Amino acid sequence: MDQTLYFILGGLLLIYFLIAAYNRKQGRQRKSRSFMDGRRLRDRRSDSQNDNA
Repeated sequence: MDQTLYFILGGLLLIYFLIAAYNRKQGRQRKSRSFMDGRRLRDRRSDSQNDNA
């Protein structure tokens, strides 16, 4: 019974580390991706203000 508990906890810990590594990899890809072809937030804000006027 004691070993079964450790096996279950070990499996959950392994799953946790796999999910954490996957999320970290996805975060890096999201940060490295160019968003809107390199336009800055400032440029997008000025464009949206010009559209409204």
